[in-house]
Amino acid sequence: MIPGKRAGLSATQKADLWCRWKAGQSLHEIGRAFGKEHAVIHFLLARHGGIAPAARRRSLRTLTLAEREDISRGIACGSSIRKIARGLQRATSTVSREVARHGGRPQYRANDADHQAWESAVRPKACLLAVHGKLRKIVASKLILDWSPEQISGWLKMQYPQDESMRVSHETIYRSLFIQARGVLKKELMGHLRSQRRIRRSRHSRVSGQSRGQIVDAISIRERPAEIEDRAIPGHWEGDLLGGTRNSHIATLVERHSRFTMLVKVASKDTAAVVAALSRQVRKLPASLRLSLTWDRGLEMAKHKTFTVDTNVKVYFCDPQSPWQRGSNENTNRLLRQYLPKKADLSRYSQSELDQIALRLNQRPRKTLGFETPESRLQASVASTP
Repeated sequence: MIPGKRAGLSATQKADLWCRWKAGQSLHEIGRAFGKEHAVIHFLLARHGGIAPAARRRSLRTLTLAEREDISRGIACGSSIRKIARGLQRATSTVSREVARHGGRPQYRANDADHQAWESAVRPKACLLAVHGKLRKIVASKLILDWSPEQISGWLKMQYPQDESMRVSHETIYRSLFIQARGVLKKELMGHLRSQRRIRRSRHSRVSGQSRGQIVDAISIRERPAEIEDRAIPGHWEGDLLGGTRNSHIATLVERHSRFTMLVKVASKDTAAVVAALSRQVRKLPASLRLSLTWDRGLEMAKHKTFTVDTNVKVYFCDPQSPWQRGSNENTNRLLRQYLPKKADLSRYSQSELDQIALRLNQRPRKTLGFETPESRLQASVASTP
């Protein structure tokens, strides 16, 4: 090793590194495995955006090391280029260019030629967005509006049904963002991703859980009518509290049929404050959209009977530690973290600001709606209600 130069990772170690990253190991765990600082591991991963690069393979058309050794032996024996090529069953021009490229007959060495050919073969193929300017501009304009790559991909299929050149997968968009070496999409656009990440992480890298209290006289979700389950009728909502720093919270309401979202400013987590704020918001809705509300086991809805009296909306409660029973609301809360991060003091947001955030979310296409927006789906369902 050259003095003063740090030892890198071998090809085998790099493959192991990516396996560990994909399995969900932390930077510190991987660093300990290779005897390196976690910052070094992060640097190695960030160069590729956390996405394992494809394994390099030699083309079947290129000369192999064994063939280059035969060329070297042929030169040493004084054989002509034509004779060497005939023995390899290769074109004479192929062997001639090979020898000329690597120093000619006097300087040709098989190992050096093979190594040089392998290194010079690194020519990354330009991705779709790099060569399609119009498509790249459209993708960038939608990212600025906080659309997810999946939403952009689905919208393009609907907008250009007959033009396959205007198609791009969400994975290609993600890779163009995470792998900045491609130089396709500006780094600033990564700030519009809801996760706010700068590197792809494994789905195995986090585990979450919840616990909930007890609600007196709670009506179980198991008693909820079938018409609520199949989402056929608008007016059935799911709700929860979204938390921030300094013990701040806002209430989130999601309509099950359209995934239309409302955000409600609450003074505190106290049940009286939460129920009062929810009642004021829900009473603004037309009667056809005030049918039921499904909540978790949080004690902020302890006065659910008061809410029902004020709004005529029946409240159902999920089973303990079963957030998936309010799947639409849980998913929406994750989307909202793009605008309301966990480290934010939510008490600083006015109701007007929360309304603007909800509007942005409601005007974004959703995959589960066939890439319609929640706003258009709700308007259509209300218009069709007799």
